[in-house]
Amino acid sequence: MKAIILRAWEWSRLRPFSNTIPKPLIEIFWKSILEHNLENIYNSVDEIIIVVKYKKEEIINKLWDNFNWVKINYFIQWDDKWTAWALRWIDIKNSDILILNWDSIFSKSDLDKIINLKWYWALVKEVEDPSKYWIFSQDNFWFATKIIEKPSEFVWNLANLWVYKFDNSILEISNNISLSQRWEYEITDSINEFIKNNKFNLIPISWDFIDVWYPWDILWANKYFLDHLNESKIDWIVEDWVTIKGNIILAPWAILKSWTYIEWNIYIWENTSIWPNAYLRWSSVIWKNCHIWASVEIKNSSIWNKTNIAHLSYIWDSIIWNNINIGWWFISANLRHDNQNIKVPVKWVLTDTKLRKLWIIIWDNSKLWIKNYSYPWRVLENWSFTPPWEIIK
Repeated sequence: MKAIILRAWEWSRLRPFSNTIPKPLIEIFWKSILEHNLENIYNSVDEIIIVVKYKKEEIINKLWDNFNWVKINYFIQWDDKWTAWALRWIDIKNSDILILNWDSIFSKSDLDKIINLKWYWALVKEVEDPSKYWIFSQDNFWFATKIIEKPSEFVWNLANLWVYKFDNSILEISNNISLSQRWEYEITDSINEFIKNNKFNLIPISWDFIDVWYPWDILWANKYFLDHLNESKIDWIVEDWVTIKGNIILAPWAILKSWTYIEWNIYIWENTSIWPNAYLRWSSVIWKNCHIWASVEIKNSSIWNKTNIAHLSYIWDSIIWNNINIGWWFISANLRHDNQNIKVPVKWVLTDTKLRKLWIIIWDNSKLWIKNYSYPWRVLENWSFTPPWEIIK
């Protein structure tokens, strides 16, 4: 069996992250989105074809020509003709094909089902509002009859999750479909043609999948993995008088100094030091070479590499990227006074995050001086600098 990983564009909904890093390389719980999925399929395939375009060199340099000794080939998508465009040019003979997008992380058990069962399949999920999704209709034997985009009338409630198993006829079908009304070659048109001549089964997922659609989804993706952390793995130094209420991962050359208090599950990566009286709680991830100084509180946040957070600072519900320096006594609000959900502009549209608490994104190489304050959900772009007592509005 061959695997094809589709979607190669920038994914502007993830800005500012996608400004400097392609979406499949965004790291969730110490592995990239792409590596999570490859980890779950590599034992079942003999070749992986990854469609690349936006920042393709970074993806190629990350994985090179194999993943755990399974061969990787890259197809460069020069055109913007969407998902089925690449399938028009990929040549695979006499093999079943697993096709998935790199947008989401799926469980190994669900991917194993679609790989190991006979015939041809799509992963689906029952949804409450089918009008928001691509929806499969089906007959009485769970065979798909059609896939429909955001149906205005109820046809079924099985949403397409963009994971499929086909034979190699899907490539020829994709080569013969016409441009859609959006002027794109769409894999959903290929699927509808495939369904006409093949029994195409639908498998509801048994485990939820992790979808990193917006920047704040990174927090919940990390939380998913930490919530399923069943035991601690401590590989370095925990000094006396440290309190740990939950499970933690403490990587080599990381240290928890005396009087640190940890509540719930936490991940601390290599060469990171946590100084006395720090309070770490509720599913936070701290990456390599970070220094969290005395009396800092971190809650439900992702702190990336080479970041220093000085004394008496409060980091709640936030994403702090690489090479950041936060001066002492940094405090921000993460809750609106009217107690409404946080709304964020995405592609010039005010988007409801469906979260009551959300703080700040600080992007690479930024420096915050002492006693800075912030309103809920603000974004500091690359190389931002603030003076003392700055209010980030």
